[in-house]
Amino acid sequence: MTGSNTQKQRTPEPTTAAMETLLPALDDARKEASARLDPLRRAQMGQFLTPSPIATFMAGMFECGKSTVRILDAGAGAGSLCAAFVLTLCERPRHPVSITVTAYEIDPILVRYLRQTLDRCRRACAGAGISFQARVVDQDFLEAGAKGLAGDLFGTGEQERFDCAILNPPYRKIRTESRERSILRSLGVETSNLYTGFVAVAARLLVPDGEMVAITPRSFCNGPYFEPFRQYFLRDMRFRRVHVFDARDKAFGDDKVLQENVIFHAVKNTEASSEVTVSASTEPGANLRTRAIKHEELINPRDRHAVIHVVPEKEGEHTRDQLGRLGGTLTALGLTVSTGRVVDFRARDLLRAQPGTNTVPLIYPCHFKGGYVEWPNGRTRKPNALALGPRAEELVIAQGNYVLTKRFSSKEERRRIVAAVYDPTRITAAQVAFENHLNYFHERGSGLPTTLARGLAAYLNSSLVDAYFRQFSGHTQVNASDLRSLPYPMRSALITLGRRIGSAFPSQRELDCLVDEVLFRG
Repeated sequence: MTGSNTQKQRTPEPTTAAMETLLPALDDARKEASARLDPLRRAQMGQFLTPSPIATFMAGMFECGKSTVRILDAGAGAGSLCAAFVLTLCERPRHPVSITVTAYEIDPILVRYLRQTLDRCRRACAGAGISFQARVVDQDFLEAGAKGLAGDLFGTGEQERFDCAILNPPYRKIRTESRERSILRSLGVETSNLYTGFVAVAARLLVPDGEMVAITPRSFCNGPYFEPFRQYFLRDMRFRRVHVFDARDKAFGDDKVLQENVIFHAVKNTEASSEVTVSASTEPGANLRTRAIKHEELINPRDRHAVIHVVPEKEGEHTRDQLGRLGGTLTALGLTVSTGRVVDFRARDLLRAQPGTNTVPLIYPCHFKGGYVEWPNGRTRKPNALALGPRAEELVIAQGNYVLTKRFSSKEERRRIVAAVYDPTRITAAQVAFENHLNYFHERGSGLPTTLARGLAAYLNSSLVDAYFRQFSGHTQVNASDLRSLPYPMRSALITLGRRIGSAFPSQRELDCLVDEVLFRG
């Protein structure tokens, strides 16, 4: 078949040494392959190859006890994942009789390494007395998968299905009008990123009770962009294990990838009462913390948005339950959150370094200080003002009390959600403009009462909200949609909290004590 390679078992031979050195050799091959990839194309394709410790950790999650195992590796790269799984099966006391691997990879550089990897797998299987076949498919996985689901996989009319799928899918946004988006829509999948598209198609290709282990960004766990994918995935799949890493730079440290990743094991089974193991560690095998929960604790069946709450520690349940008892929503508060209107590179001709005649304050994240907006800021290179004129009319809003939050937090910041009050008594101006890296809370387009604004900012800056947000969000970006989905106290409680805050925000410890006292002990 064009674009494929089939490898069968040869005469058994002693391969103990080969099995012991297989993964280190694969890791060397992975690093060599990574170095040969074009950096620009690699970034465009979202290619981050799996280190062997991660691959081995993932392979160990499979429960598969079948005598014949058909493995799918979609976006196989140099083959670290499927090799780790094959080696794990070889080393089991009751190993399979036969293993078949179908590996998709379209990069010609990686395909060469992948074929070498699968040849090493063949030798390892021969030493264990296991029949082994492998097929490398240098076709687009989404397109080939769509054909497979239509009953025409590889153009043979064959409906191939798999017992196990192991994935490190490419991470790349896909445009609404793109070919990938069109293919996915034809399968009933609506998603904005390639990695969730790969996961969705791989899930469809599994047999009943088939297993999937995948490492992906954590971003699919919440938010409206991935809600259609979550609903689609959960129709047929149930999680058995979810693992998160404490540090964002550990999973793909060789590639200097700063991304919160999650590894999950899911089974194609709609059994409602299944148990889920939730675990966390700094890196694979290091101080692993695990606990068992019910599937409905991971995903509340009454939550129409199907948000996935990954809570590795028991203490996290207390945080979730506490905020769940507050009883408020942003809509119930009568408030709205929007994204700042000024996209600075599109309004360069309106930007001014310092305020002057016919300008309004332009607020950036750098203006946050001590829970309030400090403006102007003479220590920043960012503009401090926006020139008024016809083009500026749609970029400014009326003066008032607004609660601002940073859309992006740096790795040095302790909290994901960082809030500040824009107080009109501190800044003399009839109008104000907020830059696009900020979200702002308002009441029907106008400012908030002073005490409500202070109370809301205090609540958002609390350690409790930070801990809750980290349960369902694995990235440092805080979108307006994330803020809308948070639980909120009642309006009267926020006003009481705001009165207690006064004109100066206390230390973090004092603020947390005050939030606890007013919202939960008052």
